[in-house]
Amino acid sequence: MANSLKRIFSDTMIYGMSSIVGRFLNYMLVPLYTYKIAAASGGYGMVTRVYSLTALMLVILIFGMETTFFYFANKYKERADKVFSTAFLSVGVVAALFVGLVMLFGVPMSNVLGCPGHPEYLRVMGTVVAIDAVQAILFALLRYEGRAWKFAFLKLLFIFLNIGLNLLVFLGIPAYVSGHPGAFGWYDENALVGYIFVMNLICTALVTLGFLPELRKVKHGMDWSLLKEMLKYTWPLLLFGIAGILNQVADKICYYFIDPSANGDVQLGIYGACTKIAMIMAMITQAFRYAYEPIVFGGIRDKNSKDTQAMVMKYFVMFALLAFLTVMAYMDVLKHIISASYWEGLRVVPIVMMAEIFMSIYFNLSFWYKLNGQTWWGAIFSAIGCAALLAVNFAFVPKYGYMACAWGGFTGYGVCMLLSYFVGRKKSPVPYQLGTILGYFALALGLYGVSVWLKPESLGWELALNTVLLMTYVAVALWCERDMIMAKLKRR
Repeated sequence: MANSLKRIFSDTMIYGMSSIVGRFLNYMLVPLYTYKIAAASGGYGMVTRVYSLTALMLVILIFGMETTFFYFANKYKERADKVFSTAFLSVGVVAALFVGLVMLFGVPMSNVLGCPGHPEYLRVMGTVVAIDAVQAILFALLRYEGRAWKFAFLKLLFIFLNIGLNLLVFLGIPAYVSGHPGAFGWYDENALVGYIFVMNLICTALVTLGFLPELRKVKHGMDWSLLKEMLKYTWPLLLFGIAGILNQVADKICYYFIDPSANGDVQLGIYGACTKIAMIMAMITQAFRYAYEPIVFGGIRDKNSKDTQAMVMKYFVMFALLAFLTVMAYMDVLKHIISASYWEGLRVVPIVMMAEIFMSIYFNLSFWYKLNGQTWWGAIFSAIGCAALLAVNFAFVPKYGYMACAWGGFTGYGVCMLLSYFVGRKKSPVPYQLGTILGYFALALGLYGVSVWLKPESLGWELALNTVLLMTYVAVALWCERDMIMAKLKRR
């Protein structure tokens, strides 16, 4: 048992750190893109929309088969290779059909989806998402076989290749061309958006070469009776996945349909760039999620598990609000991550960060239906939240622009959070310390309000004031939790 727990912990750390480090390194491309692609060009808005479409299509092309593979590989351990090949081939066939459709109908699709005149964007990224869908099953095989280091290596390989190519195309080649006119005749500074997508395709294709040993297992072919059973299991996961991803990208996808003008791409680019600052919260909370989820599922039969969930929820909220205050306290430093031409959108950052906190609380609240095997509740909550998000966007974007997108995400995740809490309180109540949690919210928002109200004109004094306010939050939190801290120290 001890060895098993040790392996679970170490593998979780490898998977988690590879994902978090990868996201952080990829995050470093944001300054490169925003400083090289002016906000007024609308180019970054195009990048934001295409990647949002890609995220949605990836969920559809995988159609829950990644999780389905895990379930059936464990159910039929003696036929795990057959399960893998069936999952791989089913996803592969759907992905190939998708690529064929994008190649044939790229022009009308690009006109409908907001890339008029650039069908090559959809064709390139359509190929990327098809390869990513197939790779998802291959990565699932690595996880099933416990090969965490290869999983991490290939994930990070893509990131390093992508960063290297981007530095070459955005910085290296222009610097060389400036001293050697006529070199790299194919290079066009007005085509940077297209280069981003092509580089993604190159890196994705190269990573696929690392799966050559695993691809040999496809020789086991398709088991049609098994596929029928797997499809019956997977379709609710597809609905759950679509609802979940729409909560994350629907505002960016529908922006074009609300404002199809060139200014719409400009506004979307500003919104997309500024939300990247808020993604600091997503990276922080993801580390927590990787560590916490195995513990909860591992203690499913523990009679004290609900008390543990309640305690962890409180400390998570404390930590998340500290991250919120930290980002907002030093916003005038962090804003240099993006070009000044995007700064007008910085007002969305606190709203988007709070939406991220709501999403993470919703994740913590979701364990009541996951542990009870009632995952369809998640699909219902996510669908209602997505409907609320879209309603806010379509009602208010025409008048308020990207600010409505920020409030739409806030509303959508807030609805999901509240629904999960109130339904969960009836179905499987957990003794959350609601008063304490709301107290920490009031404290954090109050301190943030003070920082906005008293904001000095001098950057030095502003940072000093915000540091004092940040330390005030930490001091109050430590004082409120002093009994727990003293009990921990006594046990040591």
